[in-house]
Amino acid sequence: MATQNLIPVTILTGYLGAGKTTLLNRILTESHGQKYAVIINEFGELGIDDQLVVSADEEIFEMNNGCICCTVRGDLIRVIGGLLKRSQKFDGIIVETTGLADPAPVAQTFFADEEVQSRTRLDTIITLVDAKNVMTQLDQGREAAEQIAFADLLILNKIDLVTPDEADEVQKRLRSINRFAELIRSVESEVPLKKLLDRQSFELDRMIEIAPDFMAPDGHHHHHDSDIQSVSMRLAGEVELDDFEDWMGFILKSKGVDIFRSKGILAVAGENRRLVFQGVHMQMRTSFGQPWRKSDSRGSTMVFIGRNLDEAELRKGFELCAAF
Repeated sequence: MATQNLIPVTILTGYLGAGKTTLLNRILTESHGQKYAVIINEFGELGIDDQLVVSADEEIFEMNNGCICCTVRGDLIRVIGGLLKRSQKFDGIIVETTGLADPAPVAQTFFADEEVQSRTRLDTIITLVDAKNVMTQLDQGREAAEQIAFADLLILNKIDLVTPDEADEVQKRLRSINRFAELIRSVESEVPLKKLLDRQSFELDRMIEIAPDFMAPDGHHHHHDSDIQSVSMRLAGEVELDDFEDWMGFILKSKGVDIFRSKGILAVAGENRRLVFQGVHMQMRTSFGQPWRKSDSRGSTMVFIGRNLDEAELRKGFELCAAF
């Protein structure tokens, strides 16, 4: 089959809180006239990233029963296989990985299965980098470095949160890991669409140079830092906004060093719109998103990812935010 007839696949990766979902939303809301299938993978028992993706005409598939680069790669092949059997055609597939994923095994998926390989082509691996926190992330474990090393495009995001000198230092560190990828600086994941899709920038030879066992069956192994854990919580009802903001402010101020990522979708008393919470270490922001529909079960969900998390303490604090 001619290369131009193959469905291009974009892998969107980056460490926890780097801005992947924000970039995905930008792609889906651009006026490009294209239709994409979106596959979202999360680290944790309860998934909320599908709710963070804007309402669009795209097909969205959520996988939260394991990291896409480890236990659920077979599920990824099955999801893609199901897409390829549909009569409805897609202009592309976008895979958003968990913030702890190694892109290499995900990329390997598109060469490991005969049907997937015959119908798709890996177009590019995009890695978002949090300019404010990446230096710490690189020192904490190997996940961030792996994501940077395998990138075809590096997006140095949140550039507004660092000084020009700090940005230059970060870029120098990135270049020490990957000198080949194009590098773009951004604020709020704002990057021209033409820089992101149909780049045809994935090079198998370079991937094999970085990971010589890339094409071997089950050759590239990846193990997460065993200290990293996820705590997912859900309240059946609404929360009091003031109580929630006070609690999260206290939690992130006192435990923020160990909380790599926090995120939530909340039903707020007296408010018809979903409250979207996003946190990276001590930084946090809230915004109102889509309104609740009559058919929705109004509830509040929080996810924390980090080290040394006291699940009982987090659950107790969250429950105390409930509206009565």
